[in-house]
Amino acid sequence: MTDAADQQTLPQLQVNAQYIKDLSFEVPGAPAIYGELAAGSPEISVRVDLAAEPLQKNVFEVVLKLAIDAKIKESTAFIVELSYGGVFTLNVPEEHLQPILLIECPRLLFPFARNIVADVTRDGGFPPMMLQPIDFVTLYRSRMEQLAQQQQGTA
Repeated sequence: MTDAADQQTLPQLQVNAQYIKDLSFEVPGAPAIYGELAAGSPEISVRVDLAAEPLQKNVFEVVLKLAIDAKIKESTAFIVELSYGGVFTLNVPEEHLQPILLIECPRLLFPFARNIVADVTRDGGFPPMMLQPIDFVTLYRSRMEQLAQQQQGTA
């Protein structure tokens, strides 16, 4: 059998495992911050990062990293940092590898990470934090543009 025939019979993308790699939830101003919640909704900032590492032939770990800060006026209400990982087997041509690792794999991980963030904020005494869907295509394109600019700057 040829490699092309192998790739047609194997699933192109397989999720082998999903897991919380790291999770941190902090309420530095507790218990006073709960009284300040009545004054208004917190201002929330969300940062997203992605990492992909090869583990073995055609097997990769993809980690979706979320950092969420919620502030009420000048006080920090809560901080959530989540690294949610997945192990994926990919049987795709080399030129499709990076977009699948940085777009499709995080898209599959996101609903689970979103649920963890909602649960941990609710269990921490706040309304559940429901993250809006993330456009991983736009995130990927901006990352590729940044890399291209960095390469032009060093050339």
